Amino acid sequence: MIELSARYTVARILEREDFTKRLKSGTPISVHELLYPLMQGYDSVALKSDLELGGTDQKFNLLVGRELQRDYGMEPQCILTMPLLEGLDGIEKMSKSKNNYVALTDAPNDMFGKLMSISDDLMWRYFELLSFRTKGEIAILHDETEAGRNPRDAKVRLAQEIVARFHDARAADDALVDFEHRARGGIPDEMPEYSLIGAPLAIAQLLKQAGLVPSTSEGLRNLDQGGVRIDGVAIGDRGLKVRAGRYVVQVGKRRFARVTLS
Repeated sequence: MIELSARYTVARILEREDFTKRLKSGTPISVHELLYPLMQGYDSVALKSDLELGGTDQKFNLLVGRELQRDYGMEPQCILTMPLLEGLDGIEKMSKSKNNYVALTDAPNDMFGKLMSISDDLMWRYFELLSFRTKGEIAILHDETEAGRNPRDAKVRLAQEIVARFHDARAADDALVDFEHRARGGIPDEMPEYSLIGAPLAIAQLLKQAGLVPSTSEGLRNLDQGGVRIDGVAIGDRGLKVRAGRYVVQVGKRRFARVTLS
């Protein structure tokens, strides 16, 4: 570790843009943050890599790998950076930890619904980075939308294309039918089923145990925002205790569960 650290200067590390900004603002930088680029860069040395791929946010670390390879007497690797895809919120990069992602293993209906939830502006970024359509085809769709066509039509095409890629064309068609059914206030035919015990059960606990929210605090936030329904009836009472019975529980527009509580 000491030998590796001796091969790169602090000044070079601090050239990284976010480090420069934090120094100017007086925000602390921990030692482990300075070591991270060296550790990642040493991977390229250990692997004797010819090419390393990464997001644009990794450009500095990839370049450190080139410098370290040169210092170890190797031919520096080529690097290829790819643009980052914004998540469903349109702000942060798509990330599981930020819960703003579409998983490749998502069920067709979930994948379709998530893609339909993105903003009209973000949709074109998704077309650019994800669609296999030509730039010309995307430009025509964009021009038609600018001329007054409903952006939803273009978004449906995007969602169907992505679902068909990771599932199949029939799944994409079925997902569209399911989405339109839900948009009219309908309940999907298929949903996860849970048998829970402990009635009467606090509503936030029920939401968590049914897998509809990751935590009771998230469940309470959804209750406050009017996003929880039981058998189609909006629930806003944080103190509600659900009695024994069989219910269809909904959070937001896409999350459903059939719950048997005893």
